Amino acid sequence: MSRLAVCLVSGGLDSCVAAAIAARDHETAFLHVNYGQRTEKRELRAFHDIAAFFGVTRRLVADITYLRRIGGSALTDASIDIPENSLDNPGIPVTYVPFRNTHIISIAVSWAEVMGASRIFIGAVEADSSGYPDCRKSYYRAFNALIQEGTRPETCIRIETPLIDMSKAEVVKTGVALGAPLHLTWSCYRDEERPCGRCESCLLRERGFREAGIIDPLRPEGSG
Repeated sequence: MSRLAVCLVSGGLDSCVAAAIAARDHETAFLHVNYGQRTEKRELRAFHDIAAFFGVTRRLVADITYLRRIGGSALTDASIDIPENSLDNPGIPVTYVPFRNTHIISIAVSWAEVMGASRIFIGAVEADSSGYPDCRKSYYRAFNALIQEGTRPETCIRIETPLIDMSKAEVVKTGVALGAPLHLTWSCYRDEERPCGRCESCLLRERGFREAGIIDPLRPEGSG
């Protein structure tokens, strides 16, 4: 089996910890996708900072900003407000980008097949996330079956989701234990200069660090 793994690195907390897990046993190549999100520039900076921390030189930045033209999400459509101070609400939030992960993972599979990589690591979390349908275990089981059907017979690529059953606090603890550069990550959906502290992603991050009993290096003064 090839020791090369493609890591999907958005620049966020979860993808950083998943990359740290991958780096224990694999040579890694990092993939980042700009899809027209509000904090695109800040996330790209975080991606390169994290890649530099791990010494990863094999990097691919892909552009699928057509998702902004498709719309349908508060992350890509400025006319849709990002919810504030709203956490653990039932249903799928307006920050869900329709079928986004399928676009992103398809790029990863293409790159992995060309390079001969055997694994794709993604920091998907089902247990303590926003309830996005493309972050479920059943979705990744289906996608692994699709990879087998849609690649060369000799190709052997599998998606790994090492965080899928973790709470956000467990993700934080795992990242600290592995020495992952959590200080380089960016989670805010809204702002690029300073975390807003009000969007769902900021609130999930804040809760994770609080429940882990660890100070968030991006917000050492706490929430607010």
